[in-house]
Amino acid sequence: MRKFLVLVPAVLLSCALVSLVPASCLAQDKAVDLSAASLALEANALALPGLPEVPPVPAMPSPATPSPAPLGPEGPRRIGVGAKISLLGIGGEAAVYVTKRINVRGGFNFFNYSYTFGKDGINYGAQLAFRSAEAHLDLFPFAGSFHVSPGLLFYNDNHVGATVTVGGGQAFTLGGASYTSSAANPVTGSATLGFNKVAPSFLIGFGNLIPRNRRRFSLSTEVGVAYTGSPKTSLALQGTACTNPAAFCVNAATDPTVQSNVQSELAKVNHDVSFIKIYPLASVGFAVNF
Repeated sequence: MRKFLVLVPAVLLSCALVSLVPASCLAQDKAVDLSAASLALEANALALPGLPEVPPVPAMPSPATPSPAPLGPEGPRRIGVGAKISLLGIGGEAAVYVTKRINVRGGFNFFNYSYTFGKDGINYGAQLAFRSAEAHLDLFPFAGSFHVSPGLLFYNDNHVGATVTVGGGQAFTLGGASYTSSAANPVTGSATLGFNKVAPSFLIGFGNLIPRNRRRFSLSTEVGVAYTGSPKTSLALQGTACTNPAAFCVNAATDPTVQSNVQSELAKVNHDVSFIKIYPLASVGFAVNF
């Protein structure tokens, strides 16, 4: 009985080994057959050039590289030039871009006007002559067209010049004294009224010689003031002035009494115009920028 129990496992193990050996052999045979078949197919493909070739699988296209975005508009233009009409005359100006909110601007003005008038028996042929040059710092606090512009009239030659004539035998008054112009050598002369040569100014307005939206043309308007100081007057006479009634005649250019009366007349005129310390400014203009 014990022998039987020992023999049974041995027999079972032998049977299992026998059953496994054919299966592994069969698997090896099948692998060999498949390899041979594939080799045969490759040999046939090489040996038969007439057979159509299998087209290659097309390569997947690479994703297109996106083209760079177009550049935005160019930056602001840098220079603007224009013409204007103002209480300083007809002028031109130019501005240079500094920052988005700041320009530096300079300009010039000129104007001539002639007129005649008479006062106290003296005839004046007046010539209004405006000549000035200015510079401003234009500040745009809201990045729009509104601006404030502190500046300077660094050349202020605005003045009134006049020729003085008194007809021969004509009576005139000077500093409260009465005279008669000599018929042989009538009284003539010159007079001037002028302002400080340098005057600070301040402007506010709308418009920009260099618009930040790149418009080629622009309009502007401004108002403001310039501190020109009280005007100063001068009067120079020559010729012969006779007392009225004509008792004696003197040289108007050198006689101390006549010159004293001239100074009295100038003091009166200076007093009358002393309130004109601030000159009003207003302008409209047109500009183009580059």
